Amino acid sequence: MEMSELMVGDAVTRLRRAHGQLAGVIGMIEAGEDCSKVLTQLAAVSKALDRAGFKIVASGMRHCQAARARGEEAPMSIEELEKLFLSLA
Repeated sequence: MEMSELMVGDAVTRLRRAHGQLAGVIGMIEAGEDCSKVLTQLAAVSKALDRAGFKIVASGMRHCQAARARGEEAPMSIEELEKLFLSLA
């Protein structure tokens, strides 16, 4: 299934934010920051990535459901969507 920015716009915003956070974590490591501060920020990046992934899967589910409601064949089966969802767990 092809993704459009309209379909996953919020996920793109989350990924851009995570990109900036990750650059900050790298800078913290290079500057020799305290381990606990680095790990706290790294956990935030990880959560942001997870939420972006879940947003993309949720958008795909809505897109497929809308196609089915219109009587069209969905671009992905429920099993394929479930597999994507579980890959994030």
